[in-house]
Parts: sequence; C-alpha cells; structure tokens
Amino acid sequence: MAPVDSSYPGTVSERASGGTARLGPGLHVKGEISGNEDLAVEGSVEGLIQLEDRKLTIGASARVTADILAREVVVYGNVKGNLRARDRIEIKKDGSVVGDLTTARIMIEDGAYFKGSIEIEKTGEAGNGEHRAVSRTAASATATASAV
Repeated sequence: MAPVDSSYPGTVSERASGGTARLGPGLHVKGEISGNEDLAVEGSVEGLIQLEDRKLTIGASARVTADILAREVVVYGNVKGNLRARDRIEIKKDGSVVGDLTTARIMIEDGAYFKGSIEIEKTGEAGNGEHRAVSRTAASATATASAV
C-alpha cells in the first residue's frame, strides 16, 4: 500500500481537522448527499444535498439540480432547485440560481443570475425562539448590486 501524502487536499487527516470534501468535475451523483463535513462540488448532482451544519460550495464547473440544505451555500456554478441556508447564501458573479432561497443573510454579486424568491429569516430576541420572515419575489433578475 502506498504511503498517504499529507499534502494532498483530500487526505483523511485534513478532513478530520475540518477540511473540505470534494466531488470532482468528472463525477456525477444521482440521489441524496448528506454528511457532517464541508463539501465542494465541481461535478454534477441531481437529487438532494443535506449538510445542515456545514458549508457547501458549488464550483464554477458544477451543474446541480437539487434541493439544498446547509449552514452556508456559496454558488460559483449553476444550481436549479431550492436553497435553504441557516447562516447565508452567496451567489458569485458567474453563478446562476433558479429556485427559491431561504436564509438569514444573502449576497448576490454583480453579474450573477437569479430567478426565484428570497425569504430572509431573522431569529427573534435571544431566548424566545420566534422567527420573523421577510419575503421578496423576483420573477427574473440579473444582479446589478450586491446585498448583504
């Protein structure tokens, strides 16, 4: 058995210390992805992605047709489906999302494409657990200003 190269980004030791798992550009997944580590997708995914307490990065070459549930979602590629992030969603300048977004914070860069609705969830005062939501709908929009 060959020795493990600890400098390689996908080693067990890196993932155990909080690294990011990677789905490469040559891979195609149909079904459900769930787990307890950050994930970077460069390939294609169809189905459901559940990483409730982790960060999901959709790379520039990625094509995702899935509903997504994560702590944080960053989109550089193409996503069709509903995104729900407990903390924040970012759509980068060359990113494209067609679907509804639900999150506490949103950032859509200049040049990004978004079609769907946005629901901003804010947690009420500490201790009461009440959620308040503000909803905005966009029939089709190409971002011209960043929102944080």
